[in-house]
Amino acid sequence: MNITVLGATGSVGSRVVTEAVTRGHQVTAVVRDPARAAALPAAARIRTGDAGDPRRIAELAQGQDVVVSATRPAPGNEPELALFAHASLTGLHGTGVRLLLVGGAASLTVPDGTPLVDTPDFPSALLPIARACNAQLDVCRTTPYDVDWAYASPPAVLEAGERTGRYRLGADELIVAADGTCALSMEDLAVVLLDEAERPRHHRERFTAGY
Repeated sequence: MNITVLGATGSVGSRVVTEAVTRGHQVTAVVRDPARAAALPAAARIRTGDAGDPRRIAELAQGQDVVVSATRPAPGNEPELALFAHASLTGLHGTGVRLLLVGGAASLTVPDGTPLVDTPDFPSALLPIARACNAQLDVCRTTPYDVDWAYASPPAVLEAGERTGRYRLGADELIVAADGTCALSMEDLAVVLLDEAERPRHHRERFTAGY
């Protein structure tokens, strides 16, 4: 497959690039600053681009099967997430290229149906990015464009760790393990995304994963 990754030098994006290259796909890694791409696999094709520019996204999508958007704005720029989602959907309109977006966990629900962001213990410091991720998902759900998108919400805890290749999928509710944890490694999130790219199961909907 031909796969383009936006936000390719980020924590999740870089792991998606590595996982895709390891599986033998042709990968285009899109970065703002080429100097930051040195750590990416040598097999990845490096291209510069702005995730907020629909025309550039359309150019980068030519000949591609899937675009994975793993962008994460710097603190203070959280509203860019919704703008990036809109730009990707606009740029991919009419191309037939699938879009996989890496979103947030805040809109996932706990067992009583309450969104995670509205639970009493949700950290106030995370509210800006949580609200931005919710807006990002709203852009996808309300888009008038014909893009086959899927929005991947990670679990409550997403950290660097081990690639196990093991995970469970869900829809709108947090996946909680038997020990009460709600987690996934970034490496396994990359596995989830590449599995979805290779064997699409979610179309114009949100899904989540966890152990």
